[in-house]
Amino acid sequence: MAGSGQERARHWQYAELPGVDLLRARYVEKIFVRHTHENFVIAAITEGVEVFHHGGADQYAGPGSLALVNPDTAHTGRAGVPEGWRYGAVYPSPDMVAGIAAETTTLRGTPGFARPVLDDPYAAELVHQVLRAAEEGNALAADTLLRVAVTRLLRLNGGPLPQRPVRTAGGRLAARARGVLEERMTEPPTLEGLAAELGTSPFALLRAFRDTYGMPPHTWLTDARVRRARRLLDAGSAPAEAAVAVGFTDQPHLNRHFTRIVGVPPGAYQRERKNVQDVGGRPLVPSGAWQIRQLSQTYAVKKAENPTAPSSGTLSGSGSPSDCPVSPSG
Repeated sequence: MAGSGQERARHWQYAELPGVDLLRARYVEKIFVRHTHENFVIAAITEGVEVFHHGGADQYAGPGSLALVNPDTAHTGRAGVPEGWRYGAVYPSPDMVAGIAAETTTLRGTPGFARPVLDDPYAAELVHQVLRAAEEGNALAADTLLRVAVTRLLRLNGGPLPQRPVRTAGGRLAARARGVLEERMTEPPTLEGLAAELGTSPFALLRAFRDTYGMPPHTWLTDARVRRARRLLDAGSAPAEAAVAVGFTDQPHLNRHFTRIVGVPPGAYQRERKNVQDVGGRPLVPSGAWQIRQLSQTYAVKKAENPTAPSSGTLSGSGSPSDCPVSPSG
């Protein structure tokens, strides 16, 4: 795991879960700048509190709750208490979530999460079991548990994703500006130059872009550069080569922004990607190392204290046998 002192993180993939990123981390002073993900974020908090700005307000996620972010949704991240926060996260692709939704729910349109925080220790434990199964090389359990977790979260907190307002004049302007920045990522124009190309004023462009994509153009460009650098690193490019290819001045420039968005340096990120099938070549994190309590037992105690109250947001029928946790070792 990358990190030093109190902060440690591992960002990796498991070959049997293609297209799904996995993360275990503990952060104390870490601050994630405003950024987006191409995949869904399903982060289960085990210790402390994470605060993330989402939808115009700060959201708070503590132990037993999940931070849920839809694809291409701008958000930040930081500690909400002095001791920081510890969590495990899975990042399934939009195609995977859409396929699960079509098979197991009645959601229509493009599926997503309705609320950014869900208090559900049951689902949080499912996420941690996915990670343990991946670490132990149990492909059947990892795939099964991930699908069960996504199904439960969609049933408790699912809804159709809103469509971006690209039909408005501001939305069309922002989309054109984004297209220019994507094409000229290594040598982007100034805000004034970009506005002149598009026949508008700098502040009108700034407002339109922020309203459409949740961040100003320069922040979006940094985020897009990191995304492209990740693809290059996954394809085998050296970090120094990737840095220049996406428009950063050098590798330290990439390192700084990459770590502030992804959570680990590009070198550590790439090493884990190269080792996705090298299960026996490095020590695995013990299954119990990231469990600060038996969530299933805690949940059972809560139910015993108040047997008529379902978990937060539970819908009728969501506790069916198909939602039950499965032991990765069994």
